[in-house]
Amino acid sequence: MKRKDFLKNGLIAGAAGATIISSCNQNSEAINAPNIITNKTVKWKMVTTWPPNFPVVGEGCKLFAEWVEKMSAGRIIIEVYGGGELVPPLEIFEAVSSGAAEIGHGSSYYWAGIQPAFQFFTAVPFGMNAQQIAAWMYSGGGLALWTELYAQYNLVPFVAGNTGVQMGGWFNKKISSMDDFKGLKMRMPGLGGKVLERAGGTAVLSPGSELYSNLERGVIDATEWIGPYHDYLMGFHQIAKYYYYPGWHETGSSLECIVNKNDFEQLSDDLKEIVRTATYRLNAYMLAEFEAKNNIYLKKIKDESDVQILPFPNEVIDGLKRISNDIYSELISSDSMSKRVYDSFWNFKENVSEWSVLSEQIFLNQVQ
Repeated sequence: MKRKDFLKNGLIAGAAGATIISSCNQNSEAINAPNIITNKTVKWKMVTTWPPNFPVVGEGCKLFAEWVEKMSAGRIIIEVYGGGELVPPLEIFEAVSSGAAEIGHGSSYYWAGIQPAFQFFTAVPFGMNAQQIAAWMYSGGGLALWTELYAQYNLVPFVAGNTGVQMGGWFNKKISSMDDFKGLKMRMPGLGGKVLERAGGTAVLSPGSELYSNLERGVIDATEWIGPYHDYLMGFHQIAKYYYYPGWHETGSSLECIVNKNDFEQLSDDLKEIVRTATYRLNAYMLAEFEAKNNIYLKKIKDESDVQILPFPNEVIDGLKRISNDIYSELISSDSMSKRVYDSFWNFKENVSEWSVLSEQIFLNQVQ
């Protein structure tokens, strides 16, 4: 694939006191000037794990492309492809890493088979909420670790969305005890899927576009997705009996924008900052959209269906937490990078917990 190189060297007229020579047989002194604005246009393909134009996440990718084009005055043009339009949704990591596409959007826990430590950058069972995740990423060293890890795969990662706390999933049987997970086939990626399997179930990894048909046909017995807004649009309330909370497995799921490292480094510094700034905007946009619409659609699910919305019993939550801790211990003892990321994540969580209790938890319990 041919790539356009950007001019990184500019000309200056010399230092103070030097004679300016403009004749054609003289050479100007060249220096590094990455901030020079050129009229060259960069054209990128953005592949995603989401169905084409999917609400919030797919729409957000389209907005991201528009923001980048406007901020760069048309010097970066990004064409967005939904999952399956250019590459299969669960193959975008390889596509961007190899340079088949320049940029992608998805969730890092989809790539756990490549490197187990990836999972910590999306969701950790019984982990942190969206606000705390953002603090860890931007101000607690999380993004620096992520960047170091992805560099091995020729990628630059950016935080680019958060779903907030998710729901616990859709089921066609009640979950009254840990025994009810035995033999259960459930769509659940990441570390949450590992917990489900340890509890006796089977974790199935499938893209969002297949979930409704898989649940309807009995390919899976249960599924988690995101929250009331997306879940309503997916139609799960039409084919499932029980909707459980809380989303113990995804307490503040962070989404990613990945850029081919070679392509990113070829950008001038101002274009790099435009891409980086647009990911910040996308991160804020997605969380705001989910927060604004989830309660509206929770009411719609209640009003338009006979679905029972239930909490997981305390016994179940306690059992899942014990299994989660066992899995963390095993993972960090066998994978050094997972231990580095886990230690960073959990130390940060412990350091912010007391303040979170005094601020957020007390506010929710006593003030609202």
